[in-house]
Amino acid sequence: MDNTDSMDSTAWNQRYSGSELVWSAAPNIWVEQLTQDLAPGKALDIAAGEGRNALWLAARGWHVTAVDFSAVALHRARTLAGEQLGEHGGALVTLEADVQTWVPQARSYDLVLVVYLHLPSNQRSPIMAAAAHAVAPGGTLLVVGHDLENLTSGHGGPQDPEVLYRPDDIVGDIEPAALVVVRADTVTRSLTDPQGQPARALDALVLARRPMG
Repeated sequence: MDNTDSMDSTAWNQRYSGSELVWSAAPNIWVEQLTQDLAPGKALDIAAGEGRNALWLAARGWHVTAVDFSAVALHRARTLAGEQLGEHGGALVTLEADVQTWVPQARSYDLVLVVYLHLPSNQRSPIMAAAAHAVAPGGTLLVVGHDLENLTSGHGGPQDPEVLYRPDDIVGDIEPAALVVVRADTVTRSLTDPQGQPARALDALVLARRPMG
């Protein structure tokens, strides 16, 4: 999910109801780069949308729970799982829930993803904290979103500064979970604009791990 407008499930169900994927079928580049060497385990994709990242993980041996409040998006994720994963389609489980009120079980997932979830800070912070608390010992949290700097120096993404953030904002959100921050950077993602010209987007990226024990 790339929630750039509102947290209204009806609107998102309508958006996802078209025949085409709303987002790319390929996984996010940072998810691919930063999780490809992790040993498969139990993963949680918060605000998963149509499941592009969850499906990519499931195809690599992860058992993934994809959470979103759009029933339409999750139905599409399950359909894609059947098409792409075959007899291993059960590796992807969907859960319809509003991530503003749903709280994952603490210390339960080897990998937790929060990718392009954009909300005002008072709504975002509890979700990020809950995501961090859900990381199991030895597990990893990866948060990726449109950086606040993207407004002036990048392409695309939300144009409301109230729902954008910097890496340090996420570091602050997850501090109560006592994870070790491995990376907290603004990173550049290459893309093609609607006119077919090369462009760049600036993402806020935070990678953190919970120590064993």
